[in-house]
Amino acid sequence: MEVRLTADFWVKAYLMRLQLAGIPAFVTARGDATAGAVLVKQAPLDGTACAYQRSFDLMSGQRAWVVLAQGPEPEVDAAIARQRQFDPDLWVIEVEDRQGRHLLEQEGLAE
Repeated sequence: MEVRLTADFWVKAYLMRLQLAGIPAFVTARGDATAGAVLVKQAPLDGTACAYQRSFDLMSGQRAWVVLAQGPEPEVDAAIARQRQFDPDLWVIEVEDRQGRHLLEQEGLAE
């Protein structure tokens, strides 16, 4: 049996990792503390954004972050709002970094 982190615990750990790297981030929507899915919106503060969601690859059994929406920030926000209509337990974290950093590629963050 695989042990999974609660959504709340994962979000707190992710925010701490961002804070230690000097990357501002905010929870803009709180989801279910135990099993809510998480979206990460990266905004480089130039009018664009990219929203990432975790995906599960059935062939490899691995989790990975994939792009949900990318482009003008209002369009990305609209895509996130649509996702929240379907899933009210969804967490949304907004990362604001002019360099485009989000740290999702780091070990441990896809789990």
